[in-house]
Amino acid sequence: MKFVNQPIEKIDGMDVATGKPVYTDDLVMTNALIVKILRSPHAFAEIKSIDVSRAEDLPGVECVLTYKDVPNVRFTMAGQSYPEPSPYDRLILDKILRYVGDEVAIVAAVDEKTANKALKLIKVEYEVMEPVLDFEEAIGHSTVIHPEDNLHINFDIGFNQHKNIASSTIIEAGNIEEAFDECTHIVEETYYIQAQSHAMMETYRAFSYLDLNERLSVVSSTQIPFHVRRILARALQIPASKIRVIKPRIGGGFGGKQTASVEVFPAIVTLKTGKPAKIIYDRKESFSCTTSRHAMRIKVKLGADRDGRIRGIDMEGLADTGAYGEHAPTVFSVTGYKTLPLYNQAKAVRYRAHAVYTNKMTAGAFRGYGVTQGTFALECAINQLAGKLNMDPAKLREINMIREGESSPVLGKKDDGTPIKMESCALDRCVKKGKALIEWDRKFPSYEVSDTKVRGLGMAITMQGSGIAKIDTASTIIKLNDDGFFTLLLGSTDMGTGSDTILAQMAAEVLEIPMDKIIVHAVDTDISPFDTGSYASSTTYVTGNAVIKAAENIKEQIIEYGARFLNQSMEAVEFDGGYVKEIDGSNRISLDEIAQRVVSGEGKSQLIGHGSFGGDTSPAPFIAGFAEVEIDKETGKIDLIDYVAVIDCGTVINPNLATIQAEGGLVQGIGMAMFEDVVYSSKGKLQTNTLMQYKIPCRKDIGKLTVEFESSFEPSGPFGAKSIGEVVVNTPPAAIAHAVYNAVGVNARNLPITPEKVLMGMLENKKS
Repeated sequence: MKFVNQPIEKIDGMDVATGKPVYTDDLVMTNALIVKILRSPHAFAEIKSIDVSRAEDLPGVECVLTYKDVPNVRFTMAGQSYPEPSPYDRLILDKILRYVGDEVAIVAAVDEKTANKALKLIKVEYEVMEPVLDFEEAIGHSTVIHPEDNLHINFDIGFNQHKNIASSTIIEAGNIEEAFDECTHIVEETYYIQAQSHAMMETYRAFSYLDLNERLSVVSSTQIPFHVRRILARALQIPASKIRVIKPRIGGGFGGKQTASVEVFPAIVTLKTGKPAKIIYDRKESFSCTTSRHAMRIKVKLGADRDGRIRGIDMEGLADTGAYGEHAPTVFSVTGYKTLPLYNQAKAVRYRAHAVYTNKMTAGAFRGYGVTQGTFALECAINQLAGKLNMDPAKLREINMIREGESSPVLGKKDDGTPIKMESCALDRCVKKGKALIEWDRKFPSYEVSDTKVRGLGMAITMQGSGIAKIDTASTIIKLNDDGFFTLLLGSTDMGTGSDTILAQMAAEVLEIPMDKIIVHAVDTDISPFDTGSYASSTTYVTGNAVIKAAENIKEQIIEYGARFLNQSMEAVEFDGGYVKEIDGSNRISLDEIAQRVVSGEGKSQLIGHGSFGGDTSPAPFIAGFAEVEIDKETGKIDLIDYVAVIDCGTVINPNLATIQAEGGLVQGIGMAMFEDVVYSSKGKLQTNTLMQYKIPCRKDIGKLTVEFESSFEPSGPFGAKSIGEVVVNTPPAAIAHAVYNAVGVNARNLPITPEKVLMGMLENKKS
């Protein structure tokens, strides 16, 4: 292949490096109003009275909005396909405030100084109520966080607002009690996975204005332009046809911008005033008033016979969804659906879970989308089971893990009733290669470096998906312009991942044209074809398949018109990217001439290729991850020496970009394992709300990263490809926890794994 599976440079890489791209704030009109939010100082309170008169009288203040001034219609900010599974449980502004930072009032002024001054002039009387801050106490708590009677759910998600349950999930296959009766070795443990902040470079932001036709235009740093349009239509109670959403360059998302956290605030100001308005969250607001990863407690019971064959897996989960239920049903169901199939030799599996409301910032989508948490719990239990069996944990996995051509009851069935199988899976080869790269057989489980330092090795495996089966869809358009260049119109969002590049590579491969003949157009809901958005590891697989169809469609048209202009049948000619020529080589016509003649009246006004795709399955990428850590036995200090990840993402479309994606995801997983923690005060205020308090890893915190690929071929994927964006974050927490245990015998069940926890664990071990 000329373009696919080639390390082609990112089409905008040099521009990004030199600061040329235009981001949301670069496009804001100079006369835009500045929007600021007055936020609740209490974790749970009701507004008894609010006086905005002094703020409204301040010169330069354009409007002040409270719950009295906005539609009383519940909606969700979750960027999901309609009908959204997330509950409609929020208002633009509400009388009841459910976490520290919840929106009390919206102020719009001519400049930031005036807007901030106006916030201080608003007088609010609160009735403070008892909050629910511990998610393990939420179910049945005397405080009901959502007592309102106008909540709405689109279908049954196990919702019970009076018990503070946002959603419930049950997955069962086989008889779990009988399966455990066959087990000679059983592990039962409880694991705690902390919340995690996205900490993307570009904070949340959007601006809005009315166009010449009085339509609302919203420019936003978002992963989900089409979903934003629908969310705004419901929240503002205006037709979606009256809304246009434009997505410029994005400075990172990681799932955070799959939630429409900010767009509604400038939008309602623009509707109220008729003037452009913008909102830019500062770093504290981005930490405190958007979404985070779901904190979870997962109990695992795992059993195997004396030969190491796993017979039963039972997982019981509890997730903290915070004040609102964005993504609660889907994140927590994926925790089970994308972990249990890994070990398909089990006779029975079960997953039971509740996502509960608390008076903390809302949890939402985050790279890994629940699989990260489930992988930590299950893989830690697998490693502990291997210890009980006195078996190499790699060997235990080799006996039990799913392989190509196999199925799992958790994967479900096709429409014809036959089991869904893993059509592509190189996980066994990933484990084998990873062991060799980290020298597992020589170093495992640990070895001494000095009198005070020891190194340990650990491992974990994981899987994810590629889009959401039977839900995610994408359409693409490719136009042949009169100058012989192509325009590729996409509805997907490049968040810096390089998706625009790989999609252009696919089009170039089909059309056999140079990459520089393709112009990729960013998302504008008035112009771009529909795409559910860049989330759920969908872009390469779902949008990629749509791109191939569009490219094949326009290629056929080029051949048709080329044959016509050569007075030949389509069967008698071929297209090589530059010319349509007779197969015997006697005559040819250039692509440029075809383009010019078509638009000059000898054919259609323009050749346009269309392609749409929605997958019936969600092919799984896989990773085997291996960690080597060094621990100072005197202080508990942990240094990551090496991390090896061997990835099966099908055909690797662009090895350079795939490697960068993998390294970025691994670092996020390493940060979750060792550094990052979302900490609240006793009154529910987020304390880790800046990059000074919330520690993300820098390059000096990460040792050697080794990324390798073990390719499979996914028959349903574009050129055999599967996803890579999310799966890469999942293995580090479990692999590092395993390495720590092998080094010093401390079994970390509560993330992050800090030196203090390791040191205290070593001291406890000495006592016992």
